[in-house]
Amino acid sequence: MRILLAGATGVIGARLVPLLVAAGHEVIGLTRSPEKVPSLLAAGVEARVVDILERDVVLRVVEDAAPDLVMHQVTDLPDSRAALVLKLRALGRVRTVGTDNLVEAAQVVGARVIAQSIAFAVPAPARGPVKHLEHEVLKTSGLVLRYGELWGEGTWFDAPHGDRALHVDAAATATAAALGEPSGILQVLDSGTTRVG
Repeated sequence: MRILLAGATGVIGARLVPLLVAAGHEVIGLTRSPEKVPSLLAAGVEARVVDILERDVVLRVVEDAAPDLVMHQVTDLPDSRAALVLKLRALGRVRTVGTDNLVEAAQVVGARVIAQSIAFAVPAPARGPVKHLEHEVLKTSGLVLRYGELWGEGTWFDAPHGDRALHVDAAATATAAALGEPSGILQVLDSGTTRVG
């Protein structure tokens, strides 16, 4: 399968890339950071520098790549949980404008959409963008993966935090295993993956 992975150098994306490549998929990795392109190339991935908030660029890149699947793993989180309130607007734009752009581009080329969402409570200003993301993906018969609170290297937590914890390695493994799942919502936690919609 030819997979366009938005957020290929993020906490989950970086772990997902080698799993997808090892499974024989062709991966086109999107990153906002030009300095991260060499790591994608070294992993055997076609690399593109793209900000998913730029609609025309997203459409052009997706049309050129002609993927079978567009996967949305982009977030815009701060380095610490305490600073989250300062990033809510940016994170909201990734989940609204960014999702709209990726979904539109996927529809143009007839690609399926899989996107990450969340399986835990968030501040009120973040709820609307999360609902928007899920609605737009499901509207296209796509798949939503509701991840638990991530822990492990590169996250805010070194150990499980609460009853909805999810290790980043487990998130990547569950995502790779879900590529063939039918449309709907999967909740992904350390305790297992469950269909909830």
